[in-house]
Amino acid sequence: MKIGETRATMTHTIDQQLDLITRGCVELISDAELRKKLAEGRPLRIKAGFDPTAPDLHLGHTVLLQKLRQFQELGHQVIFLIGDYTAKVGDPSGRSSTRPQLTDAEIAANVQTYQDQVFKILDRQKTEVRFNSEWLGKMTPSEFLTLASKYTVARMLERDDFKKRLAEGNEISILELLYPLMQGYDSVALRADVELGGQDQKFNLVVARAMQRRHDQAEEIILTMPLLVGLDGEKKMSKSYGNHIAIQDPPNEMFGKLMSIPDTLMWDYFTLLSDKSTDDIHALRAGHPRTAKVALAQEIVARFHSPDAATAAIEEFERIFVKKDAPSNVPVVTLAPRADGYALVDVLTEHALTASKGEARRLIAQGAVKIDGTVITDIALRLAAAESTIQVGKRRFVKVLIGSGNS
Repeated sequence: MKIGETRATMTHTIDQQLDLITRGCVELISDAELRKKLAEGRPLRIKAGFDPTAPDLHLGHTVLLQKLRQFQELGHQVIFLIGDYTAKVGDPSGRSSTRPQLTDAEIAANVQTYQDQVFKILDRQKTEVRFNSEWLGKMTPSEFLTLASKYTVARMLERDDFKKRLAEGNEISILELLYPLMQGYDSVALRADVELGGQDQKFNLVVARAMQRRHDQAEEIILTMPLLVGLDGEKKMSKSYGNHIAIQDPPNEMFGKLMSIPDTLMWDYFTLLSDKSTDDIHALRAGHPRTAKVALAQEIVARFHSPDAATAAIEEFERIFVKKDAPSNVPVVTLAPRADGYALVDVLTEHALTASKGEARRLIAQGAVKIDGTVITDIALRLAAAESTIQVGKRRFVKVLIGSGNS
C-alpha cells in the first residue's frame, strides 16, 4: 500500500480510531499528539520492530501484530521492521546480563521464520517490510560517532535495567548502550509517526522521540502494550519459562493450551488477541466461563490454522476431557515380550512422555499418570499387559503393545 492510496478508506472518526487504537494499551504518549496527527487525514506511518533473536513467535509476540493489523484496518501504513542488524547487539530490556551475539546465519534463519508467521495476522499486501541493516549496516564509523553524540551517558544510565545491573555489579557492554540509539535511529530512517512496543520497551521508544527531535523530525507517538502473561498465570509468556503458546503449535495442542489458562487471565487474552468487539466480549463475560474460553480458543486456532482445524480441535478436546476418551491419533509403541515386563518409569522416559526418570517418578507419585484411565501411584510398577494406554497429565498419551502379535 502506497502513501495516499488509503485516504478514501479512512472513514472512521478520530474518536472511533482512538477507541480501537487504545484498546488494551498501557500508555499513550500522547493522546493530544495522536489526535493532531489523525486530524491531518492522511495515513500515518506505524512502526513496530522485531529483532529475530529466536526462530519461533508465540502469542505474546502477536499482541503487537494484532495492534498493527488494527491500524491497517483503519487505513494506516504499517511498517513491519525486522531488526536484523540490532539482533546482533541484543535488546537489553529486562536483561540481567549481556546477551550472547548471534551469527549472521542464525539471524537469517530466524528472519525467514518470522516472515512465514507474521502474515497469518498482517495483510501482506498492505505491509511495508523493512530491515534496519538497510541503514545501520551502511553507516560509516564517522556516522556512528555522530549517532553516539546525540544522547548522553547520564540519560542512558537512567534506564532501570542498567541501574539494576550496575547496583548488582553486573557488566554492561558499550554495545548495549548503543542499542537504544540504533533503535531510535530506525524511527528517523523510516520517518515513523507512531511506534508500538511492549511496556518494557518504553525507554527505547522515548529515545526514538529524542532522536527524531535531534534530526528535525516530528516526534513519533508512543503506544505501549502489556506483556501477555503465560499459561502459568504469573510470568510473561516466554519460551524460556515453558509457559508459551507457539504460533506453529499443532491445532489440538494450541486449543488445549488455551483451554488451560486461568479464567481470570482469559479476559486479557480476549482484549489483546481477539477480533471480537467489546460488546461481544461483554456478552461472553455474562455467560459461562467455559463457553467463553472455547470461543477464544476456537478463534485463535482458526486464525493460525483454519476454521476446520478449530472445529476438529473442539471435537477432540470434548472427546478427551469431557467424554474422557483417548485421542484419536495416539502414538503406538510396540515392545517385544519380556518375562519381567517393562518398568513404567523407563517407558515414560524412553518414549518422550517425560523428560527424565526423575520427572517420571515425580509425576507418578503425584497421581499425574494413568493407565487405561486408572491413576497409578506405584513408582515400581512394571508393564506386562498386552495392550495399555498411558496418559501423562492432560495431553500426553501413548498406546503400548507388548508382544509380536500386537504389531
